[in-house]
Amino acid sequence: MTQTPPSGADKPAPAPRAPGTIRIGSIAGIDVPVTSSWFIIAALISFAIAPRIEQVEPGPGALKYVAGPVFAIVLYLSVLMHEASHAIVAQRYGFGVNSITLHFLGGMTEIDGAAKRPRREFWIAVVGPLTSIAVGLASVGVWFLLPEGLVRVAIEGLAGANLLIGALNLVPGLPLDGGRVLKSIVWRATGDANRGTIVAGWGGRLTAIALLGWPVIQREVFGVPPTMFDYLLVIVLGLFLWTGATAAMSHARMRRRLPHLVARPLARRTLAVAEDTPLAEAAWRAQEIDAGSIVTVTSSGRPTGIVSEAAVLATPVERRPWVTVSTVARTLEDGLTLPAAIAGEDLIMAISRRPADEYLLLEDDGSVMGVLSTADVDRAFRESRA
Repeated sequence: MTQTPPSGADKPAPAPRAPGTIRIGSIAGIDVPVTSSWFIIAALISFAIAPRIEQVEPGPGALKYVAGPVFAIVLYLSVLMHEASHAIVAQRYGFGVNSITLHFLGGMTEIDGAAKRPRREFWIAVVGPLTSIAVGLASVGVWFLLPEGLVRVAIEGLAGANLLIGALNLVPGLPLDGGRVLKSIVWRATGDANRGTIVAGWGGRLTAIALLGWPVIQREVFGVPPTMFDYLLVIVLGLFLWTGATAAMSHARMRRRLPHLVARPLARRTLAVAEDTPLAEAAWRAQEIDAGSIVTVTSSGRPTGIVSEAAVLATPVERRPWVTVSTVARTLEDGLTLPAAIAGEDLIMAISRRPADEYLLLEDDGSVMGVLSTADVDRAFRESRA
């Protein structure tokens, strides 16, 4: 499975490792942490495979519980291959990959950015299940060459698990890889990535509902009475699918509103003043021309800072004639100047990368167009939901 933040993001600095995880190594420079929940599933696998080990090698005693963890490690190495295939294809398309995390439900590859084309979305998603199926088929081939014994049991389990993982991940519903495949197909057919996400999200929801009926099928079709573990497992997996699909659909609906966010009409009229201008004079001049913001500039006209509205209001009126605007201006650091034509998702990502109250909008020739307030962007986004 893969997880991608909204497109348009530059690669951020490496995030600290999430609490409750242990770094076990790296692949192609990508950190591979394991969550503490993995040890729970490893223990469950150990107990689940113990009777099969006893059947093949009678009388191993406690050693049968040693073989279990070894099999769990081998199984998760194949899961790591599944996730690494996502990462490698994503890297070949130019995306950064932040981490590959192994957890009790399998694994997750965190890709920095989202595909701009349905073809890339398709290949990044489908390569994981295809890798699992390939590992499963290869294991089946090896199984026929091995004599009876514990190694053959391990290969048997590896084959079955990978074929199952590959098949389940091709189910056309988010957040499974098959959901991203379905998204890419709908995206290609309609030209609308958000519509593809919503269709694939409904696929995930329907899969979650269908999964809850598995214990009934298990009993009625296969004649195997479901256990409490079976019920618990389908509930956990169903919730995982439902919440993942719902989150993806909500994100797609939000992205549909983003084209309505255009920086230029939201910009406040701006007064440019020299850095040594008294604050009282700058405030009076801004009021005269009905400007909503003040920018400090050098003698050559290069903008250097945005006067903080909060700082102006916090400065007593009687002190303003003796305070220069530069003392209440925020220096224009990287990320605080944006192109005047910025809009939609690019605008949201720019604000997310460098949070601030105000940003300076510049025309293509470097001239000041105006100042964009985060509060105005938030208000416009809320109004677009109406």
